Order: sequence, then structure tokens, then C-alpha cells
Amino acid sequence: MMTIRDDHSLAADLATEAGERLLRTRERTGFADPAALRAEGDRSSHLYLMESLARLRPSDSVLSEEATREERLDPRRLRAERVWIVDPLDGTREFSEEGRADWAVHVALWERGRLSAGAVALPAQGRTLTTADPPKPPSFEKGRFRIAVSRTRPPEFVQKLAYLVGADLVPIGSAGAKISAVLTGEVEAYVHAGGQYEWDSAAPVAVALAAGAHASRIDGSELTYNQADPSLPDILVSLPELATSLLAGIRDLHR
Repeated sequence: MMTIRDDHSLAADLATEAGERLLRTRERTGFADPAALRAEGDRSSHLYLMESLARLRPSDSVLSEEATREERLDPRRLRAERVWIVDPLDGTREFSEEGRADWAVHVALWERGRLSAGAVALPAQGRTLTTADPPKPPSFEKGRFRIAVSRTRPPEFVQKLAYLVGADLVPIGSAGAKISAVLTGEVEAYVHAGGQYEWDSAAPVAVALAAGAHASRIDGSELTYNQADPSLPDILVSLPELATSLLAGIRDLHR
């Protein structure tokens, strides 16, 4: 029986349970038809999260990746003081590939202009990162460092940035897995440009900020959520010691 203590706990409980359900979907459906597995994972996780939030936080709005266009454009969301921003299955490609663990479930709460709670479940890794008890990122020692990038479409400018600042690129699947890797010490930064949405980053950014990491747009401006247009195309998450040099490098490359 789920125990609800507060929004932080709710985000963690929902993300973790959705992830466990996705693991069972993987086992039940198998990997012979990746498209069918992806579709079932997206559908079932979305339904679970929507039904749970409707029951447990009936007065709140929800923005989900799997929502219809009409649901995303519902003007009541923009007037709401509390909006849950969820990605029921972040990294569907990796979810449908046997043996891959770099996929996630995102559950975040936006409240009166800011992210106030969030959790990222990494089900195949057996862990959930949460604002209730955020991980403490490792300190950075001088030298080369690692930047997480997309497995399938790493931005060309990030390759140039890595050369400029003295970093190695590490391909990782979902955005949630990449940002979590910054917080757990597998990489020191994540840089992306070229297309994302609020649900791709809201929950992991909530955890990153609670953990004391740097999170911003690649021009250094604030990441803003619950906008009429949910597009949020670029992001930088890093250990705080590296943010200044990475932002400077990005500015140099875009001059």
C-alpha cells in the first residue's frame, strides 16, 4: 500500500511504482517486437500515472508527454498553481533494447513558478533519485572530465565543445539517465541542444537543483516550466565547478 507523506514522497512513490510496472511489462511482452513493447510501455505507464494523480492530487493539473494535443493546450493548466510534469517512459528506444538500463520515469511538480518536487526512477538500475533525499554530487578534481550526450544524435557543437574544454563524450540513452549520471558521478556534465520538451527535463532538473548541481539553458538563462509551448530545446546540467567554463565555451562556439 502506497504511503503518501508529502509531494516529494509522492513523486518518488509514483516514479518507482511506474518503473516497477515497466520492468514487468518488459518481462511479459519480451523484445521480439520493439515497437509493440515501446507502445505498451508508454501507454501503460501514462495511464498509471494519470489515474494515480487524479486520485491522489485531484485538484492539480498534469502535463504528460503522452497527453493528447488538446490536453496539452488546455488553458486550465496555465492558470493552475500546481502542475505535475511527467514523462511516463523517458528513453523508449533503450527500454525496448534487451539489457539496456539507461531509461527512466520522470515525475515532477511545478508550483507557483518553480519546480518544487521531483523524482527520477531508473528501474533497470534499481534506484530512484528524489528531491526528498537528493544525492550529493562528487567534487571535481582538475583535469579532463566527461560530458553525457545522446546515443543517437549528439549535437555537433558538443563535440567541438568537448575538444575546446578538454572533455570526453559519453553516450547515454534517456535525458533522465544522463542527468542522473551527473549526480551519481558517472559523468560531470550533460549538454544538449536540438530539441526537447519540459517533460524530458523537469524531474531530473528538480533533483539536480536540490542536489546543488548547476542546471540552465545553454546560454545560462533559467529553465522555465509550465509554458504554453512546452518546447525546451536545450539544457546544461553540470557539477557547479564546471558551469562557468562550459558556458564560456558554449558562448565562444556560438559567436
